[in-house]
Amino acid sequence: MAGMSDDAQWIILMGFIVSFSLFFLATVIDQSTLVGQTTAENVQDFGKSDIRDIRAVIIDAVYTDPGDFNSPPGVSQSIQTDIRTISLARKGAVVNYSSSLNNPYTIIQIHYNNGVTVYNETWTSP
Repeated sequence: MAGMSDDAQWIILMGFIVSFSLFFLATVIDQSTLVGQTTAENVQDFGKSDIRDIRAVIIDAVYTDPGDFNSPPGVSQSIQTDIRTISLARKGAVVNYSSSLNNPYTIIQIHYNNGVTVYNETWTSP
């Protein structure tokens, strides 16, 4: 830069400053996009509608065939097995539940876990 005039040196210096500024702004914008994306993914991964759907199916199944849920271990529990298998295959969620009929109440314990959201509920109905 010894052979350049002062004006040329200022032009080159300003070019470097603008280049580094643009690089810095691009990095900041890239990071803000990542933060927004992960926040949106977390909201989407919270399976509120999945939990509501599974809960409705379980409650409906108890009233459809209460004998299937209260049968002893080793006896056919086809509805319970189907719900577990379908929720694992379609949503990647582990669903465990049990029910008991205590006159006049029906008590259902539901456990839902999709790797991000864990949900436990004890549902009681007259």
